[in-house]
Amino acid sequence: MRACLLAVVLAASLGLIQQASAARANRAAAGACGQAASAPASYRHVIWIWMENHPYDEIIGSKDAPFTNRLAAECGLATNFHNITHPSLPNYIAATSGGTQGIRDDCQPSECSRRVQSVFGQLQAAGKSWTAYQESMPAPCTLSSTSGTNPPGNYAPKHNPAVYYLPLRPGCGRRVVALGTPSAGAFARALRARALARFSFITPNLCNDTHDCPVSTGDAWLSRWLHAIVASATYRSERTVIFVTWDEGEGGSTDDCATNTSDRGCHIATLVVSPSTPRGTRSAVLFNHYALLKTTEQLLGIRTYLGHARDASSRSMRSAFHL
Repeated sequence: MRACLLAVVLAASLGLIQQASAARANRAAAGACGQAASAPASYRHVIWIWMENHPYDEIIGSKDAPFTNRLAAECGLATNFHNITHPSLPNYIAATSGGTQGIRDDCQPSECSRRVQSVFGQLQAAGKSWTAYQESMPAPCTLSSTSGTNPPGNYAPKHNPAVYYLPLRPGCGRRVVALGTPSAGAFARALRARALARFSFITPNLCNDTHDCPVSTGDAWLSRWLHAIVASATYRSERTVIFVTWDEGEGGSTDDCATNTSDRGCHIATLVVSPSTPRGTRSAVLFNHYALLKTTEQLLGIRTYLGHARDASSRSMRSAFHL
């Protein structure tokens, strides 16, 4: 009898914990956007969060992604957003340098690093700060696939574009660091101290980005992190914008994706979260990772666009999402 009673109590407690977690997530989504009547004249912080390997229709409308869909409903959603190609790494490189730089596979930094300009280098040259936060990376600027702690998990450099740019290697250990958790680690400290870099590139580990684990795992991860960011004084200052995107879709038949509106593997979800983005904003304009790069350059005061970010087809996302 006592064992049965204990089981009931534990089940009830677990249910209350889950309800409390869901309530916090809902509050974070509900309060994230539509709080500012106008966009700021300039942005202090741009945050990118990259997830993995799911087409638009496996995220938007999915019962396995309740938080992501709530956030999309409360903030901004690009409904016609496209990756550049397949597999992962060329998309990360394209989004941060304006081109795939001849990379066609998930090669290691030792095999295919490039001496080219990147958005990180642009910011550095302009005296603006950036940090790449890599979940479960065991040491700063790790160049090989391995596992780490806080939280435990697998890190892959193919999802960490900063380590592929040779001009960034000096000082890499100061700027490419382990993410930590929403309550402890480099990002949490910077958020609390209001010392976040102008540009933050956040990569979950291979489980939390849904590369190796279900969509529901990534959705829960996003819920925890978005709650921490949106609740911060940094975000409430109304000069921060967050982009949540996926590197690529799956289930298609082509690697030519940048403007391909018919192939399922080219269509990905991208969310825009900012105080000035009206709740429920939707845009069907064709955007892609080059458009995201151009938009970020603009938001951070850079007007010399990299590579295909200069293309007329790479439209800025600012007006569509009131940034």
